[in-house]
Amino acid sequence: MSEVKLVQVKAEDDGMRLNRWFLKYYPQLPLSRLQKLLRTKQIKVDGKKSETSLKLAVGQEIRIPPLSDTPVRQEKTRPAVKDEAFIRSLVIYKDDNIIVLNKPSGLAVQGGTNTLRHIDGMLEALKFDKPEAPKLVHRIDKDTSGILVLARDRQNAELLTKAFKGHDLQKTYLALVRGCPKAESGEIKVPLLKTGEKSQADAEGKKAVTLYRVLDHTGKKFALVEAQPLTGRTHQIRAHLEYIGTPIVGDDKYFGGRREKFVMLKDKLYLHAFKIDLSHIYNKLVITAVLPEHFAEALSTLGLQYKE
Repeated sequence: MSEVKLVQVKAEDDGMRLNRWFLKYYPQLPLSRLQKLLRTKQIKVDGKKSETSLKLAVGQEIRIPPLSDTPVRQEKTRPAVKDEAFIRSLVIYKDDNIIVLNKPSGLAVQGGTNTLRHIDGMLEALKFDKPEAPKLVHRIDKDTSGILVLARDRQNAELLTKAFKGHDLQKTYLALVRGCPKAESGEIKVPLLKTGEKSQADAEGKKAVTLYRVLDHTGKKFALVEAQPLTGRTHQIRAHLEYIGTPIVGDDKYFGGRREKFVMLKDKLYLHAFKIDLSHIYNKLVITAVLPEHFAEALSTLGLQYKE
């Protein structure tokens, strides 16, 4: 007979929503039943009643009642051959501690409703000489391209998870925006409140700080902006750039009140995780990821250049 289990949240699952955690480890458990088990307090997190939207933290304990018809997925299946080649083609850096990918726009990091193809489902192809697949330690939005760091063992997963959570690693993004910020550089220090799937400026929100610098512009029409988030709020850069009146081109959530499509540009999000400084953990290690094709083509079309 099955018994109640207490399962600790792993470093690789830090920050994951509770419903996605169950989708990962108990894929046969229907969302409706999960919600009922939470509502009746049969499933708890650290002994407390929780919601499906709860973001988990490493080390928390999840109480799981007997689920005889919903076995835990012990191993991830190996991805298809075409996906193995694809995920390996994204590797831009690899050593004994980490693997770094240059993720394309449109590819989700983890699965969810109607999301069957994602990075998490292809990690088995990145074992290389290690006995275990690398572990996710942070995420970037599905439509954001660029750097995604993976830990190759539990020790590095714990180090990186702590560093990302503490915002100890300097991350630099490039964004093509509609319009041009009034000041050439500055600090956007506006609290953000998460409402549904979006974040919005709100005095009651959580502290959010983004540094930005205009790298090039075409008068008041477009600008190439460098952004460095000092905090880690949902869609922080997207919400902050919209707040100052220069939403990111192709953003279908934060578009400054009017959604525009530009005939000469591909209809994609122009936000790229360009650089990460890992020196806080690994000596003098700074990694950059080249721009995706649609972003590079847009800059060429608009006559914009990346300038350090």
